[in-house]
Amino acid sequence: MKKHLLKTIFLLAATFSSKALFAQEDVTQKPRVAVANKTYTRQINDIAGKPLVKKAFQTIVDLQPETLKDHILLTEVPAPPFKETERAKKYAELLKIAGADSVWIDNVGNVIAKRKGKTGKKVVVLEGHLDTVFPEGTDVKVKHKADTLYAPGIADDTRALAVVLTVLKAMEKNSLETEADVLFIGAVGEEGPGDLRGVKNLFSDKGPGKIDTYIAVDGTGMDGIVHRGLGSHRYRITYKGPGGHSSGAFGMANPHNALARAIHYWITDADKLVRQPGARLTYNVGVIGGGTSVNSIPFESWMDVDMRSEDPARVAAIDKLLQAAVKRALNEENAMKMRGADLTLDIKMTGDRPSGVEDATIPFVQRAIAATSYFGTLPMLAVSSTNANIPISQGIPAVTIGSGGKSGGAHALGEWFLDDKGYQATQRALLLLLAEAGLAK
Repeated sequence: MKKHLLKTIFLLAATFSSKALFAQEDVTQKPRVAVANKTYTRQINDIAGKPLVKKAFQTIVDLQPETLKDHILLTEVPAPPFKETERAKKYAELLKIAGADSVWIDNVGNVIAKRKGKTGKKVVVLEGHLDTVFPEGTDVKVKHKADTLYAPGIADDTRALAVVLTVLKAMEKNSLETEADVLFIGAVGEEGPGDLRGVKNLFSDKGPGKIDTYIAVDGTGMDGIVHRGLGSHRYRITYKGPGGHSSGAFGMANPHNALARAIHYWITDADKLVRQPGARLTYNVGVIGGGTSVNSIPFESWMDVDMRSEDPARVAAIDKLLQAAVKRALNEENAMKMRGADLTLDIKMTGDRPSGVEDATIPFVQRAIAATSYFGTLPMLAVSSTNANIPISQGIPAVTIGSGGKSGGAHALGEWFLDDKGYQATQRALLLLLAEAGLAK
């Protein structure tokens, strides 16, 4: 009985800590425990046991004060949505100093540092995102309270940038050469309104070329491994009309009436859909607006909506219900009016994150599980919305792993980070990178 209870407590603790990996609104299902195939466990142990890799691990430990310094420096360079330029410039500078073969900022603002491999037949990415959720003007000065650091964005995702940078430093300081080319990237646009624009560009014809494997570092913790991309569609739905006095213009079509109908029709049908068997599906009307006064017929009424699932077919199905609902509401309100012009409807997609699922048995996910287990951590497989969504949706092996330590208050002004054995996550990132890129012979 006691043994069973202790195991339960351990699993619950592991599940809780894995949630530090990502912003809470992105975690939709409890992570599940994973065990690597013995083949990949042996492979990871073999790489970790090589003298040069052991030296690199020690270098990461020795670099802890420098990693923390880089972490604080980058946190204090603001990176609001769509305004990551200054942080990108500073990060590019740090990657150059660290010894990358070439560093550049691409057409959308991604920082890309290339470290050439012996053959270059394969390309592996290690990435953290540059942007934070905080608007321009937010105080991002890091405050120290005992051994805990407080600042907006310090964990999500500036810590990851420091991890990626330290992995490059450790490889350079120990002359760790790989067979594959490695791209160390600071990506723009991961957070909400950014709609993964940085990674979408990486995998477009404007990107750096073929990418074979993708390692995203996001949030904190050691145990979480995201191998399933939570897809989402987001829209702003707007009804417009001439507006007028509530009494004098009575009988004209009212945008608020149409919006109310649209919400009712959509959530009624959506509720039936989400209860059907299949991957978890969610929907939400998050923001509504419009109107000028209590005695005015509004000239505009709008709402922002969100729908999510790891199954693209489920996202498409609930999207179809939304389209039908808003058009039905428009037609009914226009038919009901007694005078004046018809309402118009504007449907603007504001977010499109593709979904996808990788089987936990594929080699790359197995290596991620084995690399996590190597450090005595219980690996937890999860679904979330991260930069890894893009490669996963295209069938390219990708995972998102945490940057170590402990954190809290993600997306809040009181966000904090505690460097509790954070070096282990950096070592894990290096180990997984070497397993994919291959140590040069």
